[in-house]
Amino acid sequence: MVAEKSPPGAAGSLAMESGGDMRAEEYAQDGSVDLRGNPVLRSERGGWTACFFIVVYELFERMAYYGIASNLIIYLTDHLHQGTVEASNNVTNWSGTVFLTPLLGAYIADAYLGRYWTFVAGSAIYLVGMVLLVLSVSLPALKPPPCHGDVCPKVSALQLGVYFGGLYIVALGNGGTKPNISTIGADQFDEFDPREKMHKLSFFNWWMFTIFLGILFSSTVLVYLQDNVSWSVGYGIPTLGLMVSIAIFLAGTKLYRHRLPQGSPFTSMGKVVAATLCKWNVPVPADAKELHELDVEEYTRKRKFRMDSTNTMRFLNKAAVKVKDDVGNGGSPAKWSLCTVTQVEETKQIMKLVPLLVTMFVPCTLIAQTNTLFVKQGATMNRHMGPRFQIPPASLGAFVTLTMLIAVVVYDLVFVKAVRRYTKNPRGITILKRMGIGMFLQVVTMAIASAIESQRLAYARRHGLDITGGELRLTIFALLPQFVLMGLADAFLVVGKIEFFYDQAPQSMKSLGTAMSLTAYGIGNILSSFLLSTVTRITRDRGNAWVTNNLNASNLDYYYAFLAVLGGINFFAFLALSAMYRYKAESTETVDIAMGLEAEKAKLQAEPLG
Repeated sequence: MVAEKSPPGAAGSLAMESGGDMRAEEYAQDGSVDLRGNPVLRSERGGWTACFFIVVYELFERMAYYGIASNLIIYLTDHLHQGTVEASNNVTNWSGTVFLTPLLGAYIADAYLGRYWTFVAGSAIYLVGMVLLVLSVSLPALKPPPCHGDVCPKVSALQLGVYFGGLYIVALGNGGTKPNISTIGADQFDEFDPREKMHKLSFFNWWMFTIFLGILFSSTVLVYLQDNVSWSVGYGIPTLGLMVSIAIFLAGTKLYRHRLPQGSPFTSMGKVVAATLCKWNVPVPADAKELHELDVEEYTRKRKFRMDSTNTMRFLNKAAVKVKDDVGNGGSPAKWSLCTVTQVEETKQIMKLVPLLVTMFVPCTLIAQTNTLFVKQGATMNRHMGPRFQIPPASLGAFVTLTMLIAVVVYDLVFVKAVRRYTKNPRGITILKRMGIGMFLQVVTMAIASAIESQRLAYARRHGLDITGGELRLTIFALLPQFVLMGLADAFLVVGKIEFFYDQAPQSMKSLGTAMSLTAYGIGNILSSFLLSTVTRITRDRGNAWVTNNLNASNLDYYYAFLAVLGGINFFAFLALSAMYRYKAESTETVDIAMGLEAEKAKLQAEPLG
């Protein structure tokens, strides 16, 4: 179906008089508005100026989140007296919740509040959770007493309740902030302005760069303060930083471009499925023009984009087939038995993403090891640098971040520019190829981690440390290759994954696309808990547990090898699905009319009354 176009030159001929002529092109062409719903000028809102306030928030928010997450397993084992498997599962269960709640936040943003107000509400909840965590590690009544030798006092229900309550309130607040903040940032660039579109291609790389800076500070300075000064200081600093960053974000409100909430994508997709089932025996007409669709002006008025009908998953086109029973008493189409072509195509686009989303679960399980078992490995090794300084085991995560920082900059400034000449792709290579490279590097990382752990265990057994569980004289830097390689893998996979699900989601479902990317982390972390618990139970029942509280007497190398094999199988599944995937076409059909109507509206607003 070919979309209708406005008359040639119609958009350009409309102008407003306000100290001179202002052409329609000076307005954002993608339907962006201010908080009051008025069209916005590109010169006054959005762009990198608006993004400054957004990325500053993200810097401090990531500092707060990773200030908790990086060293969480150490706090759970050393202060809440939990075992290695229990603590690892508590970390990944919480992390899973953190990354699943964005589905709720995306739903609220798209259906009711919009991205901005959902973000503001989520950040307030987030701050409440952080304050609770600070109180939990600071007040004597809420802190468990330390162990005396091998005797550890029982942690009270109140102490557990306040601490885990704070953690899960943070997770709830994150549901409102995480799917919306990156989308708000991307919304500051107009996809229909060539120059701004090029800036948008780099936005996600520099967005991740800012995130990495926050993680780097957390995994070095904050982790050191937690281990060597106090947990109160280590939690208090990121909480204060989060408070300041929320104020900075709010200060930039007048510079932001916004998108109006366009209804729940889940409701829209549900209608398509229901209408398809109702008309399962109805044939689809050969001519797509016979399918139900609204005029392009209607989409422009609603600041939405009309999509053409495709033959992909053609059975869903039944939802747009017009039959006699589809018209209600008032002459309007029935909501649950007749859908527009655009609704059908939006549903198809999300459904196309689901198989690739499933292949992201295992990679996110592998990523989860950096904050759990990798850290506990480091805790068993020699962490001294000189006679007085000890490296916190969680600080090795800084090498993941440093590698990602360097790799993202090199990728954006060197690799993309060099490869672009040959591929003619503005991104250098496709997003899926970038993600595939990252997944392959992850498999290599886990194989190397298994080999390193095998050597560490051999050292422990030679020196009788598998019996005593004591610290190895082997330097913690022996683990460096697995951290560095994981950082390199993340530079390809993590950035690519966020960009892919945002870019390939329909225009009206961008928050859902971002939430899908985050959901992969959530399910990946929960999968990590399931795998660790299941493998530990099976191997323990056979008399040779792979993971125990004494890692020197465990077979963690076997577990890493198992994850490497699982990652390899998943990698080949990803390759097969990627080969079949077709990227969505650009949706530009409503731009011409949109430009004309926005300019006409601006002209009317500028004319004096009477």
